[in-house]
Amino acid sequence: MDLIDFNVEPRTTKGDGPARALRREGLAPAVLYGPKTDPELLTVNSHAMDQLLKTASIGQTLLNLQVAGASAPKTAIIKEMQRNVMTGEILHVDFYEVDMDRKIRVQIPVVATGKSKGVEMGGMLQIIRREVEVLCYPNQIPDEIEVDITDLDVGESFHVEDLTLAEGIEIPHEANFTLLTILAAKAAEEEAPEEEEEEAVEGEEAPETETEDE
Repeated sequence: MDLIDFNVEPRTTKGDGPARALRREGLAPAVLYGPKTDPELLTVNSHAMDQLLKTASIGQTLLNLQVAGASAPKTAIIKEMQRNVMTGEILHVDFYEVDMDRKIRVQIPVVATGKSKGVEMGGMLQIIRREVEVLCYPNQIPDEIEVDITDLDVGESFHVEDLTLAEGIEIPHEANFTLLTILAAKAAEEEAPEEEEEEAVEGEEAPETETEDE
């Protein structure tokens, strides 16, 4: 996996006031931490971060993080990003420095491929988990995990233990949870109102809240 260069600046200020001042300048507060790294306060250019995310994925893409004034870049991933739910403005970014010789936990998208015979018979594909957590070395992080649903019939499911993973990639869970299933048409219709109600609740936006930056 290739590393993507990304420049950041060191930061000395903390708190809501300085954080708001940064955002007015098109910047956002950030922090870098890791198993062998003391937390380091940083500043990112919000526009540059948005451009990066057009090709990079949070929690998956390895960055060659260049801190201004530092003697050497640091290998990191974007661990978490907070945005204003109304405007989409970046509020804070967490970078996690990785050790290339140490496995890390990452969330990987699950993508269904093919068309199941159950769907062709009138069933409906229901995806239970759109992501699955894996344990792997940083240079092994997959872009996605494909699930071939061609042979799935109505009423059948695909579980995490059915996944075919590359050597060295593990599922750090003992539970054999369901990733997707093929519902009968009638069952799908009965579940539809509940799904619509859940989507309505999930779609409600909470007001923005700010906490003091580390």
